[in-house]
Amino acid sequence: MRIALAALLVLAQSIAFADTLTGRVVRVTDGDTIVVLDSAITKTRSDSRALICLKEAKPTARNPRQHLSDAVAGKFVVVEYDKRDRYERILGKVLLSDQDMNLEQVRAGLAWHYNKYEREQSSTDRVKYSDAEREARAVKRGLWLDANPSNQIQY
Repeated sequence: MRIALAALLVLAQSIAFADTLTGRVVRVTDGDTIVVLDSAITKTRSDSRALICLKEAKPTARNPRQHLSDAVAGKFVVVEYDKRDRYERILGKVLLSDQDMNLEQVRAGLAWHYNKYEREQSSTDRVKYSDAEREARAVKRGLWLDANPSNQIQY
C-alpha cells in the first residue's frame, strides 16, 4: 500500500502540466512572453508564470527579449501549461528541444524566479529555478550586476 501511494505521488508530481501547445514562435514580445502559431493557424500568446523579466535592459545587462528571441524566434517549441490568465493567455513553460527556456532566462540573469507562483511548479522545477537564480546572483550575471535589481521590474 505504501509503495503504491509513493508511486502515485511521484506520478502526480511528474504530471504538472495538463496541456501542451506545439507551434512555431512568430514573435517574442518581451523576455517572458512569446506568440506561437500552431498547426490550426491559431496565434496564441504564452507568458511564463514562474519568472519575471526586465521589460527593458539597463546598459549593464543583456536584453531579456533579445536573449529569448535569439533562442526561439522562428523555431518550433512546446509550451506545457495548465493555466490561462484572465486574458486567456497561456501561462506555462516553453521547451525548445526539451530545454526549458524559462529556466535559461533565469540562468542568464535576465529574470527572477517568481516565488509568488512557485507552488504551481513541480518540486523539481522549484529547486532548478531557485538554484539558477542563486547562481546568477553569486556570479553577478545579467540583472545581478545592479546593486538593487528589484527597482528595474516593470509590470
